[in-house]
Amino acid sequence: MNSQGNKTTAHNRKAGRKRERRGQKLRILCYVILTGLCCFCIWRLETGRDRSREKPTQSHKVIFSLDSLSSKYAVLMDGETGKVLEEKNGREKIYPASMTKLMTALVAVEHTENWDAVIEIPKEIFARLYMEHASLAGFEPGEKVSPEDLLYGMLLPSGAECCTVYAMWLAGDEETFVEWMNEKAAELGMENTHFVNTSGLHDAQHYSTAEDIAVLMCQCLQNETLRSVLSADICQTGSTPQHPQGLALESTLFQAVAEHSSLTEKLEEMKGAGAVLLGGKTGYTSQAGLCLASFANVDGKEYILVTAGAEGNHYTAPLHIEDALALYRQIAEMN
Repeated sequence: MNSQGNKTTAHNRKAGRKRERRGQKLRILCYVILTGLCCFCIWRLETGRDRSREKPTQSHKVIFSLDSLSSKYAVLMDGETGKVLEEKNGREKIYPASMTKLMTALVAVEHTENWDAVIEIPKEIFARLYMEHASLAGFEPGEKVSPEDLLYGMLLPSGAECCTVYAMWLAGDEETFVEWMNEKAAELGMENTHFVNTSGLHDAQHYSTAEDIAVLMCQCLQNETLRSVLSADICQTGSTPQHPQGLALESTLFQAVAEHSSLTEKLEEMKGAGAVLLGGKTGYTSQAGLCLASFANVDGKEYILVTAGAEGNHYTAPLHIEDALALYRQIAEMN
C-alpha cells in the first residue's frame, strides 16, 4: 500500500474514533436527561400526594376561611367521602380532651358482643377521678348498668367513670384497653395521635390533631349505634335502686345550646339558612382549650367540623360551639 493509502486509512480510523466518542457522549447525555425526567416525575407524584392531604385541590372551591374562627385549630371534612375541605393548623399537635371518648366509644362498640350484660360500677374507680376533677355522668358506686347506659354516659354528659368501667369490663384494665385504642388509631391512619387514657384527662403524651380527630369522627358516624348516640340530646337510663326514675344523660353540646340564648338564636338562624346541627362531642381541659367534634347537614350534604384551642372554659362564652354554628351557616348561605 502506498503512502497516500496509509494516510487515508489513518484518517478514517481517527474520524471513526471521533464519531464513536461523540456517540458515547450523546448516549450519556440522553441517559442523564431521561434519569432527570424520571426523578422529576416521581418528585411531582410524591409532592402531589402530600399536597392533597394538606390543601384542597385547585379545582376545589373555598367554602369558608377558617382563619376567622376563634378556635386555633380546625378541620372541615366532607362527611361522605372523608376528604378534608378546609383546614387551619389541622395537622398540628393538640390535646384532644374529651374528644378522646370518641375513640373509647368506637373501640368499645367494636368489642362488645353481649349488649344484655349487667355491669356493676366499682367503688374503687372514683377516688382517682375525683382527684383529677374528671367529668362524671352521675352513676354511683355499686350501681348496675348496661353497656348501652355506659355508652350514652360517656358520649352525652362525657362521663369518665363510664369510660373506665367499660374499659375494665372488656379488657380487664384500662391500660390494655388504651393499647386497643392506639391500635385502632394506627389502623385508621391517625399517624399523629397517641392515647394514654380513655377519657382525655391531660397528659403530655396524650395528643392528636384536628385532622386525626376528624378521621375518627367520620369512622364513628359510619357505625349506626354511635351515630344514634352522638345525635341524641338526652337519654333516660333504666331504673336502679340508686336511680329509681332512671338517670337523665344530657348531651353537653345541646345542653350548652339550650343554656345560652345567643346560641339558640344562632341555631335558629342556621336552620333558616338550610343547615341542621346533627350532634357532636365537646371537650375541655385548661391545656386543650374548648374543643368540639360536630357534624351537620347542609342542604342535604353532611359535613364534619373539628375545632380545638378556643379560649375559655365551662363558665365563659362557648366559642367552640359558636364557631361551628357560624361555619355551618356560612356554608349554607354560600351554596
